Amino acid sequence: MTQKTNRRRFIGQSAALTAGVGYFAGTSLAQEESPSALNALSAACIGVGGKGGSDTSHIANQGVKIAALCDVDRDTLAKKGREFKDAEQFDDFREMLDKLGDKVDIVTCSTPDHTHAAACVKAMNMGKHIYCQKPMTWSIREARLMRETAEKTGVVTQMGNQGTSEDGLREAVEVIQSGAIGDVTEIHIFSNRPVWPQGGGRPSGEDPVPDSLNWDAWIGPAPMRPFVKGAYHSFNWRGWVDFGTGALGDMACHTTNMPVKALHLWDPIAVTAVKNPGIVEGEQFPASSSLMFEFPEREGANGATLPPCKFYWYDGGNLPPESIISQLPASFQKRVQAQRDGGRKQSGAVIVGSKGLVFSPDDYGAKYYLLPEDKFVDFKKPDPWLPRIPHKASGDERHKWEFVSTVKGEYEPGTMSNFGYAGRLTETILVGNLAMRAGEGQRIEWNAKDLSSPNVPSVNEFVQREYRDGWSLG
Repeated sequence: MTQKTNRRRFIGQSAALTAGVGYFAGTSLAQEESPSALNALSAACIGVGGKGGSDTSHIANQGVKIAALCDVDRDTLAKKGREFKDAEQFDDFREMLDKLGDKVDIVTCSTPDHTHAAACVKAMNMGKHIYCQKPMTWSIREARLMRETAEKTGVVTQMGNQGTSEDGLREAVEVIQSGAIGDVTEIHIFSNRPVWPQGGGRPSGEDPVPDSLNWDAWIGPAPMRPFVKGAYHSFNWRGWVDFGTGALGDMACHTTNMPVKALHLWDPIAVTAVKNPGIVEGEQFPASSSLMFEFPEREGANGATLPPCKFYWYDGGNLPPESIISQLPASFQKRVQAQRDGGRKQSGAVIVGSKGLVFSPDDYGAKYYLLPEDKFVDFKKPDPWLPRIPHKASGDERHKWEFVSTVKGEYEPGTMSNFGYAGRLTETILVGNLAMRAGEGQRIEWNAKDLSSPNVPSVNEFVQREYRDGWSLG
């Protein structure tokens, strides 16, 4: 297995990473090695509960042997172990990779955000292909390093924003790039998150750590803190700044994906927290926020010059202004009104062009409308130029098929959400969390090349952090 891994050479990714448009070039083995040489793939899966449970099963459904399971919660580990009886079990991914690193081809990572980079950088440096859940990393600097490491090692990578594999999203990208709605200067994206506790301080006291939980490994590279039952593990970690990335980090890699692809929206020049109650006691993201990202004139698809654009983000029940909502389908406006009356929060993406709108009520960008509808009755869709995944299954399973088939050398277009693209997407999104550190209305200028703010240097310490002893990036 080691010899196979070492002699794998991958084409296409370097160009994709350099250009930042990995969703076109992808990561492909097809021209380099025949599938028969790679027909006995095996995987080690890190984080096998919740989303990690389906990630593990989906990878196995593609004919990959699950050689190892890793989870800090041994109860979760035992449950998944009943599905994969021959898989070796671990509660610390460092031990697993050290022991089995030469026996597996693929590593999946479905842990809380703060341990993604520590696991994936180590695995990539060992030559492993990586499927990592979104957001790709906890910090901006980690996202840059993950992208650079993927380029250096040439492994196949995919981030778990599965809407990327939907035909509807790819079609919407083509429609926008075709000029159907004209020049886009404004985007509004709103999310029904958070759906977990957010907006409070650290709980007092501590509880005994369950015998089944490796608390040290759960904390990982973050600063150690006492265990409190139900406060962090297993679902409520997303709102804590030491472990998660809040509503923005959780959902923006899904909901912004379609417009980011279509309009090359990375490397903002400034971000402002328009509504920002602030980080609570330095511990949790606010219960709601509204942000404004500013993007300069830039090069788009086929060398087209794209105009400056503002992207507005809303979470926790915040919504775009009525001037935007009033242009959406009447049925959706009723849902918004129900939210205002105390009902269920809504999500959506509105791309505002000089000739019309694209509206997606779907978190993954898989469904979209051209508005106003009467203006586009006779609209003819452009001929497809982005690849369509031939595998018929759910969007999530198609995403895994694209990844595994690329590793096997059977799918020439390669992964569309490879780290060349996903790294830039994650970097861009996480700049928004810096704005929440600066206070309401404070415009943070951003130098994407250097990963720093020249006008609000106080936020630069949050671009990365020092890892706790025993943890490293590599």
